Amino acid sequence: MTTTRTLDVAHARLRYEVRGAGPLLLVMGSPMDASAFAPLADALASDYTVVTHDPRGISGSILDDPEQDSTPELRADDVAALLDALGAKSADVFGSSGGAVTGLALAVRHPGRVRTLVAHEPPLLELLPDAAEQRAATDDIIETFHREGVGAAWMKFMANAGFDVGGGEDGAPTPPPGEPSEQDLANSARFFAHELRGTTRYVPDISGLKAGPTRIVVGIGAASAGLITYPTSKALAELVGVAPVEFPGDHGGFVGQPKEFAERLQSVLKG
Repeated sequence: MTTTRTLDVAHARLRYEVRGAGPLLLVMGSPMDASAFAPLADALASDYTVVTHDPRGISGSILDDPEQDSTPELRADDVAALLDALGAKSADVFGSSGGAVTGLALAVRHPGRVRTLVAHEPPLLELLPDAAEQRAATDDIIETFHREGVGAAWMKFMANAGFDVGGGEDGAPTPPPGEPSEQDLANSARFFAHELRGTTRYVPDISGLKAGPTRIVVGIGAASAGLITYPTSKALAELVGVAPVEFPGDHGGFVGQPKEFAERLQSVLKG
């Protein structure tokens, strides 16, 4: 059984879901909303109380000011507020992509609230040797969104991230099949205009992570070797002083293989 709730936080109202029973586990992404993690959460719910949420400004989480930028720090404060609403002093956290960046900010800004953080493929582009070039590429993606729209921006984003976007007869990238919903388009616009830059330019507080009480696990997909989040994850693991842990699939392995991914996550959380 899944219960949907809302919570008023600073300048926003968050939508979140609670399912299962057992130790508290927060599962999050950014910009991916709660629905993207539903199969994984269902697979975990027999052993954990799993909480998923829509990040501020995404899907059912409404902002007072739609033009407010999203930052890892703001999202971390939202997650701390969720813990308060749940009456929990601490929880385990699984964050993927931008959600992993949120988790890193949470562990430092709210010490003691995270028992184990599994940071799965955080796009920490500032940790790469070519960080300046990556900043320029991100700026170009955002400018493309404002100039040409969501579809063109996604194609540039996916290509820069290392995904095979294919190509037509003229060599131009071909868009993925299927029509995006109005909510998909709104979430994408929010991501490019107000979230992408803040997430990719976040620099984790390595000394704070190493000195804090949170156990840090860095996850990398078994099929992610060609993706930009592979070297960012390796760089984070090296800085924190841990060996990266392999998970099924690639950057979105929890979508394609939720059962296998859940089994791996459970094993990691049990240490």
